[in-house]
Amino acid sequence: MMHGALEDITKAVGETPIVRLHRVTEGLPPDIEIYVKCEFLNPGGSHKDRLAWNLVRRAEEAGLQPGGTIVEATSGNTGASLALLAAIRGYKCVFVMPDKMSTEKVANLRAFGAKVVICPTAVDADDPRSYYKVSRRIADETPNSFYADQYHNPANPEAHYLWTGPEIWKQTKGDLDVFVAGLGTGGTVSGTGQYLKEKKPEMTILGVDPVGSLYYDFVKTGRITKPFSYKVEGIGEDFFPTTMNLKILDDIVRVDDKECFRMTRDLTRLEGLFVGGSGGAAVAGAIKWAKAKKGPLKILVFLCDGGGKYVSKIFNDDWMRENGFLDEEPGIGTVADILRMREKQEIVTTTPTAKVKDVIATFKQLGISQLPVVDKGKLLGVIAEVDLLRHMVSGSRSANSTIRDLIESDYATVTPETKLELVQGVLAEARAAIVTADDAVVGIVTKIDLIDYLATKASDR
Repeated sequence: MMHGALEDITKAVGETPIVRLHRVTEGLPPDIEIYVKCEFLNPGGSHKDRLAWNLVRRAEEAGLQPGGTIVEATSGNTGASLALLAAIRGYKCVFVMPDKMSTEKVANLRAFGAKVVICPTAVDADDPRSYYKVSRRIADETPNSFYADQYHNPANPEAHYLWTGPEIWKQTKGDLDVFVAGLGTGGTVSGTGQYLKEKKPEMTILGVDPVGSLYYDFVKTGRITKPFSYKVEGIGEDFFPTTMNLKILDDIVRVDDKECFRMTRDLTRLEGLFVGGSGGAAVAGAIKWAKAKKGPLKILVFLCDGGGKYVSKIFNDDWMRENGFLDEEPGIGTVADILRMREKQEIVTTTPTAKVKDVIATFKQLGISQLPVVDKGKLLGVIAEVDLLRHMVSGSRSANSTIRDLIESDYATVTPETKLELVQGVLAEARAAIVTADDAVVGIVTKIDLIDYLATKASDR
């Protein structure tokens, strides 16, 4: 064999470089340094090459035979990595994807000879039409198949515990303080985070979650709120994969679509890093988190995939403009616009120890129908007229009871920057959208608030 050559392309996975950021981090103190792990330089275009290796390794140990079929629900990257490995080892592939994924991702999978099935994005995870359920059904109906099941397969975090974590530790010799990753299946942050914590217990593990996903609110409040759709691909979830160990996180920060996409473009144009939206999200989250910290800190951000799969979206001005992600095209507005309409009104909240009768009086006095419930600055949930009505009709408690047991999770949380096009969808599913900034409640938006805003805007034309 030729000196210096590799046996096949799969042997080129790993040993991706770590690079310091400069221009996008301007404004941070000089003793806060942000670095990125360039996983998009893997042969399959993402960190999922590491996962694919371990998934197939474990499947073969369990009896997967040559000529078998690999089936998976994927946003694209896991499928690409599995397809690359399958091409080398002689497996067939069937991948099931949600319809919000870029055309490049679909074409990429089909280039490897994989069959791709598209399912609707805007359905619950347990809906039979969801890409999770469809992929499972295809696997059950296909002889000699392996359902990769990255959301529940322990081989997912194991791959990063055995490989990614040790690689980072070796490269840096432990000279890092914070590891940052977007939250998707949880394999990367759980496996890598576990290894790094074992090596350096004081290491901070920071998760980045998009607005609309379940993780942020659950970590912050312990409540399962209403998820809603968002544009960034590859991170965030509307259910809880068993491959995610949220206890490994020391902190969590969230970003909205616009922040993700603007940072993605900046990373390419200012740093020469042609990355995907999840990479932009992770860097945007790391910078947001770092602005509130004191150095010295060395922060390492995980960049999952490359930008070539998003040319028709993130790097397409027309698509960015149509979706309101360029400054000159703001769409119908953001949550901040609604808050500004009533800027003279202070946000009213209540506490879990408030009495039912007092909350009723507040509703009556202010002419409102629901309130955020906050305890020591921490959002606990929402209390609405219907909850109080149900309580009083049951006769089980009096008007002097506290509302603690009546607090509900029938809400979604948004930020002032969240686009109103998304809020419209939120309010179709939830009672209210509670607005938070820096973990503090700064407002609440209901259906009538949105209607009033749109009516006012229409009358001003």
